[in-house]
Amino acid sequence: MRADAARNHERIVGAAVLTFEEIGPQATLEEIAARANVSVMTVYRRFRSRDQLVRAVFDHVLTTELQPITAVHTDDPWQDLTGMLEAVTEVLARRRVIISLAHEFVTFANESTQLFMQALEPMLRRAIDAGVVRPELLPRDLTVITVMNLATVHPGDSQGEDRRRYLALLIDGLRPSPVTLPPPSPHDFFEPPRADEPAP
Repeated sequence: MRADAARNHERIVGAAVLTFEEIGPQATLEEIAARANVSVMTVYRRFRSRDQLVRAVFDHVLTTELQPITAVHTDDPWQDLTGMLEAVTEVLARRRVIISLAHEFVTFANESTQLFMQALEPMLRRAIDAGVVRPELLPRDLTVITVMNLATVHPGDSQGEDRRRYLALLIDGLRPSPVTLPPPSPHDFFEPPRADEPAP
């Protein structure tokens, strides 16, 4: 990608992040182009459809805001893990519109979730090896905890008190316990059912 094309790409994606969050999922490519200070034709040259731009926006959030959080590695595996869950929740709470847009594309959302779980695995493995969390935990458990915590995000809680309270409750369930968790289903939680599978 040429340097000017790369600059336009980053400018458009950055503008799209802000425009979607400020205006909502109905934000148009014209509004994004104006925010990026480029022509609409430039947006269409870089992204052949609105769907491609949404995917680029979510990729941007994943690689620049979420994945760096999972790379934290100190000598305190418990703090690394719980701090990561808290930080990821804060990012996603600010990006609710973008997350909802990404989920319009089931395959893409699942691909991104799988990548995120892969990024979580080393941090979870260190915590298990240190004996500070349940040994039966799986990366998908951490992803589900994040999803459950996001259900507590609401407009009346501008300071994030509810999401911090309920995340603390969820995190407490990660600690070692004499009672083993029931096994998960064999079906991938984040994978949509196949067409030939019966409805629940």
